[in-house]
Amino acid sequence: MKENSPLSDDELISLMHSDQLTAFKAIYDRYWYKLYVFTNKRLRDRESSEEIVQIFFTRFWEKIETIQINQSLKSYLFSSVSYLTISHLRKEAQKNQYLFLPYAIVEEELDYSIEDTIHLKDLQLIIDNELAKLPPRCRSVFELSRKSNKSNKEIARILDISEKTVENHITNATRFLRTHLKDWLMLAIFIYKGYL
Repeated sequence: MKENSPLSDDELISLMHSDQLTAFKAIYDRYWYKLYVFTNKRLRDRESSEEIVQIFFTRFWEKIETIQINQSLKSYLFSSVSYLTISHLRKEAQKNQYLFLPYAIVEEELDYSIEDTIHLKDLQLIIDNELAKLPPRCRSVFELSRKSNKSNKEIARILDISEKTVENHITNATRFLRTHLKDWLMLAIFIYKGYL
């Protein structure tokens, strides 16, 4: 079945329990690239994004007979891939000693409910409030690094400080935020899993 399958998403959900292969191929063709773009926008890493989407579809195929989808197919697929993306970010953050994930996941293209949107806005406010507690120079360095994706060298040039000072500010900021935001990261994960 090709991407332009005449079957609706709801029909594909029903087909999953009677003709798994046909349903899987149609869903894969229709959503693989969209899920890849969605993931790559957050990770900015083509290889990791492809791997995450492939892992999802592998698991999806393995459980296709028993999966119960109680929402739209699109929401199910994107929230599942979001969860895998967050897991990947958490592993990378722990590996690199950075635990500041919310900026990578707060902006979403999914059709969130009003309640989810409120939770995400609350989470953003919490992050901004914690950032405001940092010393001004430390906060500036951290925001240039995480929000503006500037390299340490670029930040050093912009703020006229040494790269070593930039590294120290980032280390201090991540240590502070790791301590003060650890409980809120769980909130972000629950939102993306659709629990809130």
